[in-house]
Amino acid sequence: MRVWRIGFVLTLALGLSACVTGGSMPTAPEPLKPINPARFFTGRWYEIARTPNMFTNNCVAGTTDFYRRPDGRLIERDACRRGTPEGTEKVFEGGVDNIDADNNKFVVHYTLFGFVPFAQTYWVLDHADDYGWFIVSTPNFQNIALLGRVPRPPAAEIADLTARAKALGYDTSKLEFPPEFPAVSK
Repeated sequence: MRVWRIGFVLTLALGLSACVTGGSMPTAPEPLKPINPARFFTGRWYEIARTPNMFTNNCVAGTTDFYRRPDGRLIERDACRRGTPEGTEKVFEGGVDNIDADNNKFVVHYTLFGFVPFAQTYWVLDHADDYGWFIVSTPNFQNIALLGRVPRPPAAEIADLTARAKALGYDTSKLEFPPEFPAVSK
């Protein structure tokens, strides 16, 4: 019974948030360039900044990993740590489907609470030519994140990515920059 209530509350909250906007929600700009799936949808990406949302509340040290199951299905695994970079891991995982020929728009099919299906569409608005960073948004432009291939990018790179997000029309004052990842030991 409790699980049913959680699902109902989540559905109600999502429905009410759509009503509150009154249909005048902004739309993300079209992605700037295509993606090479072999370079983008592989390995680990580290979260540099993001829009706060209920799934990442009190989460730091966020990562996104792409991998293929033995059956060939592309999987996205989003993880973060509760409270501190050493905190317990929180994971959201789902299958990925590309929805355009340029591979820069895709849907991740998550399962919440172990059984509630939830699909989220993402647009990769911009990325480095060497695939060292990318800027991703939901199509309604409410959620945006900046990710890179290294856990501790230089301050100049963070400033550049933030300026790029602002140039795309996003209000960067809404971004939160979670605490840094622990130093990588060698």
